[in-house]
Amino acid sequence: MIEIRDLVFEYPAGRALDAITLSVERHAITALVGPNGAGKTTLMRLIAALEVPYAGSIAIDGRDTREAPRAIHERLGYLPDFFGLYEALSVRRCLTYAARAHGIAPGAAESAAAEAAARVGLADRMEQRAGTLSRGLRQRLAIAQTIVHRPQVLLLDEPAAGLDPQARRDLSRLLVALKDDGMTLLVSSHILSELEDYSTRMIVIDHGKVAGGAAVALRSEDQGRLRIALAAPHDGLGTFLEGAAGVNLVAATESDALVTLAGGAEARARLLAALLAAGFAVSDFAPDAGGLEEIYFAKLGPRR
Repeated sequence: MIEIRDLVFEYPAGRALDAITLSVERHAITALVGPNGAGKTTLMRLIAALEVPYAGSIAIDGRDTREAPRAIHERLGYLPDFFGLYEALSVRRCLTYAARAHGIAPGAAESAAAEAAARVGLADRMEQRAGTLSRGLRQRLAIAQTIVHRPQVLLLDEPAAGLDPQARRDLSRLLVALKDDGMTLLVSSHILSELEDYSTRMIVIDHGKVAGGAAVALRSEDQGRLRIALAAPHDGLGTFLEGAAGVNLVAATESDALVTLAGGAEARARLLAALLAAGFAVSDFAPDAGGLEEIYFAKLGPRR
């Protein structure tokens, strides 16, 4: 859905993104994570065609952001970290205004506003002023404004910032519902536990590059994480797993490894048999109960 090739972006103070190449899958929720200043917001603004790359390209559904920015804006919704609402306007008027700003005809703007409100659970708040909404409901309204034109791609920068636990749970359910309705979502956040609730893939940005060189699969119908532990250390564990069919190596030491594996139960059985046949003393081979945080730090590597 989103294809990024050799992307470079520079500010006067230095290079923010350095030759990034990656893909964002269609109809999935991809987490975009990394330390402060890593380049996450810059990358989102480039994808949203709000900045022009210094070099490289970004294509959304085959359309280049530099060549067709207006076409990109028609197919994309972007909610920045710091968003604004017209607090004196009702929810209905905020959404109708957003619909008209996105080019929806006057006769269709009202129904588009009602549909967006229903999708985010604000149908019963249409006459309430935006300035009187709670933090969680304001976030829902901001998302509704972002999706009122039914975009194919939704970019969200720190959508859970400032939300209480219940509001975060509600937000997670909303994002999953939008994904199930056919949207492609890219979500940047520092709240890794929240991202783990709904993300299918993770991209770690560090010092303007993709840590590990590619996105990490977190879950799918046919793919899961496995923790492999050895009774005796073996310095060839990582190399062996990198060459195994269907295996994506997340992290490895001489004593254990974390992988994602496609193919279900049969693939797990084949991998275990191959490890034993190769002389690895496997003591533990089971679905990984660890969180996204462990994968995150494994991708970042040691910090000075």
